[in-house]
Amino acid sequence: MNLTCAIIDDEPLALDLLESYVNKTPFLQLAGKYSSAVTAMKELPEQQVDLLFLDIQMPELNGLEFSKMVPPHTRIVFTTAFEQYAIDGYKVNALDYLLKPISYVDFLQAANKAVQWFELLQQPRDELQSIFVKSDYKLVQIELSKILYVEGLKDYIKIYEEDMPKPVLSLMSMKAMEELLPASRFMRVHRSYIVQKEKIRIIDRGRIVFGKTYIPVSDSYKQAFQEFLNQRS
Repeated sequence: MNLTCAIIDDEPLALDLLESYVNKTPFLQLAGKYSSAVTAMKELPEQQVDLLFLDIQMPELNGLEFSKMVPPHTRIVFTTAFEQYAIDGYKVNALDYLLKPISYVDFLQAANKAVQWFELLQQPRDELQSIFVKSDYKLVQIELSKILYVEGLKDYIKIYEEDMPKPVLSLMSMKAMEELLPASRFMRVHRSYIVQKEKIRIIDRGRIVFGKTYIPVSDSYKQAFQEFLNQRS
């Protein structure tokens, strides 16, 4: 799979370095490089960009602000010299976060992660057997058939699997996780919970029971959940 990408960075050396990395990565095609988000804002809408390498600290319009303006299709890899922006990067569904100075190895890992993301999107979600999530700076493969439920915290999610003593902790949003999971098998029942339909065994006073955990069904999801139950009753 080939991806079209763009680079935005107000540091000329960083811009040139990332361009050299793109040029020696066979599956990346550079659509443009920009020294400011304001300039990119004028020209990027004309381009269909899959992947954006985006600096955070820039004058006039910073990377976090600009990231909220790009089309949903475009995935973002933040590049910055400051670690404190990592959490903010994940709040806007960044695909990855690279700390300067950026090595080619780190750059390539982020680019490969983007390829995996777009390959997952091309594959019919009903046919997915597993997904990859980032946990403790590693990509962890999780078999969908083993997932019981997903719990959303402030900036993280916890993925609970059958026969596993501890959940997998990943720095990503519930929205991003919901987009990955096939809707035919998984259902959002609460702002903080996604459950696998076939794993539901007990419902106690409107709550889904997994072992000692009672998962509430919020008002906004009750109708869809009741329709699911009616189909099975």
